[in-house]
Amino acid sequence: MNRIITYPIRIKDEEKTLRVEQFLRRKGYSYQNLTQLKKMPESILINGTWSYMKSMLSDGDILTVHIQENDSSPNIPAVELPLDIIYEDDDLIVVNKPAGMPTHPSLNNYRNSLANALMYYYEQQGKPFIFRCTNRLDRDTSGLTVIAKHLVSSSILSQMAVRHEVRREYLALVRGRITPMEGTISAPIGRAGTSLIERKIDFVHGEKAVTHYRVREEKNGHSLVSLILETGRTHQIRVHMKYIGYPLIGDYLYNPDMEFISRQALHSHRLSFRHPITGQELAFAAPLPEDMKAVLGSPDSARSPEV
Repeated sequence: MNRIITYPIRIKDEEKTLRVEQFLRRKGYSYQNLTQLKKMPESILINGTWSYMKSMLSDGDILTVHIQENDSSPNIPAVELPLDIIYEDDDLIVVNKPAGMPTHPSLNNYRNSLANALMYYYEQQGKPFIFRCTNRLDRDTSGLTVIAKHLVSSSILSQMAVRHEVRREYLALVRGRITPMEGTISAPIGRAGTSLIERKIDFVHGEKAVTHYRVREEKNGHSLVSLILETGRTHQIRVHMKYIGYPLIGDYLYNPDMEFISRQALHSHRLSFRHPITGQELAFAAPLPEDMKAVLGSPDSARSPEV
């Protein structure tokens, strides 16, 4: 991917001047980003003239950053697969991932992942593509995920995720009526024995995990629950909901209740964050998928619930 970003320079009177590297660090560029940019030809220009990271900026200058990535991710074959793109610009793409699609290729899922689909999408445009996913979803979790399109947006989005500045809301289905109807689950999560996949509540060795939940709807013997993550542990929602006695239906690992649905009933419903380059606030929503609507068994459930 090639991306040209232009910054008009406004320097406070007390600072007088500022080095390019200082300015970019304040914009969220990592030290690794700066090192990578140094290796790219004419990646830094001041007022149209090639410059160095240590070059000084003055008020009124125009700084141009030229990000040049000419290689694609290795070992990700391009495969034509359905792709529901919610939003795309020069820096990122937001996709509504279907259930059953892994995020990354793996030994048994080498050609059916979201990465394969995106590789094909950009290959058809004649563009190189490196797969950098900010909020990876489990294979059977549907909904919104954001993928960075170059090294700088990836780095900034990753830092935002660590600082919990990427806000995520999920919708899940459980059997019965949850009591109380809203609350906060704070219980540390760790590995379950020697399993590489399974997790459990572990108050001795687990890592801090906090989930806020609220019941949105009760129909057909099930509750539709809104969940907002304060932390991002592996299987956090699935483990936390089982811990309070309301495991997700269809969850082969934690609650193999397949009567109404054949995958964990979990959907990444809303996603909001500040744009990594422009700073604009972005917010997206993906409606409840058909298999989860069917569990509620009501025409009203065809609409995504208001939040």
